Amino acid sequence: MATVKVKFRKSSVEGKAGSIYYQLCHKQSNRQITTRMHVLSQWWDAEKETFISEADNSEVSARYQRQIEKDLQRIRRILCEWDGTGKDYTLTDVITRFRTWEENGDTMLTSLATLVDEFKNDDRWGNARNLQRALNSFSGFLEGWDVSLKQVDEKLIMEYEQWLRARKVSKNSSSFYMRTLRSAYNKVISRNQMEQTFPFRNVYTGVEHTRKRAVHEDIMICIQKLNLIHSAPLAFSRDLFIFSYCTRGMAFVDIAYLKKVDISGGMLSYVRHKTGQRLTIRIEPCIEEIIKRYEPSVRNSPYLFPIITSDDPEEAFRQYQTALGYHNRKLKKLGKLTGENLRLSSYTARHSWATVARNHNVPLSVISAGMGHTSEKTTLIYLDSIENSLIDKANEGILEALCRNVSK
Repeated sequence: MATVKVKFRKSSVEGKAGSIYYQLCHKQSNRQITTRMHVLSQWWDAEKETFISEADNSEVSARYQRQIEKDLQRIRRILCEWDGTGKDYTLTDVITRFRTWEENGDTMLTSLATLVDEFKNDDRWGNARNLQRALNSFSGFLEGWDVSLKQVDEKLIMEYEQWLRARKVSKNSSSFYMRTLRSAYNKVISRNQMEQTFPFRNVYTGVEHTRKRAVHEDIMICIQKLNLIHSAPLAFSRDLFIFSYCTRGMAFVDIAYLKKVDISGGMLSYVRHKTGQRLTIRIEPCIEEIIKRYEPSVRNSPYLFPIITSDDPEEAFRQYQTALGYHNRKLKKLGKLTGENLRLSSYTARHSWATVARNHNVPLSVISAGMGHTSEKTTLIYLDSIENSLIDKANEGILEALCRNVSK
């Protein structure tokens, strides 16, 4: 693979600013990319290939350093793209593509990759993961080549949607990619003060209702009563599943990050990872029983459950992801142990709480608030379809008077 280094060329005139350039090496060939950055020799550390920041040059050096980092990111991405094709290329090919980028402005994939890094730096690991997934998909569509932000138009995005459809990507997955890319694109466009052209307006970004994953109240009781003394891992997944149900369908990510300090005065208060909304739940006996069961396992940990052990945010997020996958595999086994061969997942508890609450005649607005939804439309997605028997019962009451007249 070719290499790139940042170099400084001193001016031939004493006391005048020299220039920054990039040196490319590939297959015993060397080429240079000149820049418009000019600095005094005493401002440049040749060994570290970076600026020496001083009081009188801090603003300029910081601006130039950002430009260098952006240029290097672009050059390295071009090199990766060429290497990924498996085709021979020359440094002229690399320089030509770099100059094209300079003319057309910032590029889509590079901008998205920068956003991923920003999310990671802000400990927004879920956002970073989702954007990386969308970035990988869009990069696959572009076959590894990048496009300028100006080239991201309706035609390109509609072609991407067709590409996803041809690969049998589900409608909801396609919508996920589109929504994620649209949000990132809008952020980059706003940041760069570019004209908004709304390239995503003609692609599907909704959520297609899928088969609901709720189970009946009696199934939840059955799961709670399962004798799992033979398997601690199964028992732990069962307890987390019941805990989620008892805490109004708390998401697994929120359970994993619960800390002991979140409990005060018989109440459990936490901030939803997905929305940033704070929810407070009264600790009922069934909740307290599960918490106390795992107190010995987390005696020296700030967390409520033995899921996350690392202090490092990135490693902690990886531990959560690993635990989620393991939890869902155990839930599949639990589904079989009920005798109903149910397909349980971490989402089932959340869907079930909403559906059981509705069947107990809890108003939709209360269910929505309890789940931390900002819209009742979102809550409706979680609710299982009302059983025909309940509808028939309601209809019987409505038509009771008419039926009496018929019987006469």
